[in-house]
Amino acid sequence: CYTWYMYFIYLVKCSDNTLYCGIAKDLERRLNEHNGVTKGGAKYTNPRRPVKLVYKEEVATLSEALKREITIKKLTREEKENLFLR
Repeated sequence: CYTWYMYFIYLVKCSDNTLYCGIAKDLERRLNEHNGVTKGGAKYTNPRRPVKLVYKEEVATLSEALKREITIKKLTREEKENLFLR
């Protein structure tokens, strides 16, 4: 049996107005972790709660997700905002 997994590359806006980029298979679970609803999250977002999802995109493979995450992390703040303010 073949199971198809999608990966999400996402941007969240933190309570201090900074942006955080990450990858997740289960985006809802990951957002709950970032917001402290469930255990987990990132050291960066922990003191900057709550976070709000502002952008997401789906890719088919982890390799694609990692490449896209690197590309997004290299963008300026303005370029990142253009992803979700279009």
